[in-house]
Amino acid sequence: MPSVDTFQFDNSYAAELKGFYVPWKGEAVPDPKIVQLNTELSAELGLDLEVLASPQGAAFFAGVVAPPGAEPLAQAYAGHQFGGFSPMLGDGRALLLGELIDGDGVRRDLQLKGAGRTPFSRGGDGKAVLGPVLREYLIGEAMHALGIPTTRALAAVTTGDSVFREGPQPGAVLARVAASHLRIGTFQFFSARQEIERVRQLADYSLRRHFPDLATDENPYLALLGAVSQRQAVLVAKWLSVGFVHGVMNTDNMTISGETLDYGPCAFIDAYDTGAVFSSIDQHGRYAYGNQPAIAQWNLSRLAETLLPLINPDDSEDAVRMATEEIERFMPMYQAFWLADMRAKLGLSRAEDGDRGLTEDLLDVMQAQTVDFTGLFRALAQVLRGDTAVAHALFDDPTELAPWLERWLARLEREDADAELTASGMDGVNPIYIPRNHKVEEALQAAADSSDYEPFKKLLAVLENPFDQREGLEGYEGPAPESFGPYKTFCGT
Repeated sequence: MPSVDTFQFDNSYAAELKGFYVPWKGEAVPDPKIVQLNTELSAELGLDLEVLASPQGAAFFAGVVAPPGAEPLAQAYAGHQFGGFSPMLGDGRALLLGELIDGDGVRRDLQLKGAGRTPFSRGGDGKAVLGPVLREYLIGEAMHALGIPTTRALAAVTTGDSVFREGPQPGAVLARVAASHLRIGTFQFFSARQEIERVRQLADYSLRRHFPDLATDENPYLALLGAVSQRQAVLVAKWLSVGFVHGVMNTDNMTISGETLDYGPCAFIDAYDTGAVFSSIDQHGRYAYGNQPAIAQWNLSRLAETLLPLINPDDSEDAVRMATEEIERFMPMYQAFWLADMRAKLGLSRAEDGDRGLTEDLLDVMQAQTVDFTGLFRALAQVLRGDTAVAHALFDDPTELAPWLERWLARLEREDADAELTASGMDGVNPIYIPRNHKVEEALQAAADSSDYEPFKKLLAVLENPFDQREGLEGYEGPAPESFGPYKTFCGT
């Protein structure tokens, strides 16, 4: 049997934040089996693939047995869910096994999702089913390949259980790696209880773990708010630049680290639509594609509220003033990051005053004719190469695109850059392959209904290299056929 010492845990959360969690263990399951193992991530973490791929590795990842050095725990947190505050949430289906130091010296959480009930389960069974586990695996790896900060899947494991979700479904557990699982909701949990010293303890830990350079700042807690705001501005700008809709931007799903967390009711838009909503429970479009920047700012305001007693303990009005100024910086900061991302997508290497209007006018034309977002940006590089047919084919009336193309090409001429080099650069930031909703559902359904993992593995391989066009993958390039119908996704795993 391979040695199990591959996991070298260094568990700062468990050691430094006692009272912020409940020690807990996963539930026994009848037949844990690994269905997908992330070999690239395993290597980054310095883990032994022989151990991970063994039956003992499957038992570790299912939560049946804790690896040596792990300190399994369920984290406490609160959160605003669709605008309503819940003072007690916590890890209802998750266990933090511990922390690993990767090959670059970066601390990473290893968490299990679906390992059974915890003290925070609130009547739920604490389990997960195969489809949503594979969804998170797919989307997380796609986001990573697109260069977007994200949690990542280390392994997907079936448990041998049958879990009831509108009918029996195969049980599964996701092993997830994250920079940390510190959330805005973690701060809210203690702030709501007026446990200010706990909030301070958490803020100090967050500074040490994610922003060590800020620890000696004149006002480190205000600096923490600013740093988290900047990371969220970068993140949400990247989401919009690839057409990603998170779907459930509750404060308990918003990380301090700036990584994308949780892939329940998420999706990528096909046709450009600022009002696109895919979550079955988002009846009013709170978390629609175009609302995500404003929601991020709203969530950051909730973080700011928890930090007010630390920002200025002696003058609450001054604390509010400073925090408000910081929050008001978010939207201009987000807009600057978003415009930089969009300039890259349009092949623009330097800034001009009219670039925002140029970009927004293109988006308006796209929305008016429900044009495929990913497809059009990819096709623009072909326009530079002299081929407008692909771009025109995406429009019901391509004459609406022509005036914009003239403006864009004139703008590019002022860059005085080689057209082919510009087009190649655009291909490097405009993906041709994203997790198209119909292909995702096809893969998940085959796995859940027939234990057929080939569609999942094929799609995963496609998404791991999103920018390079490959022969034989034409079926992965375009939007869903009309017969696919409106797409709905669901919370929870």
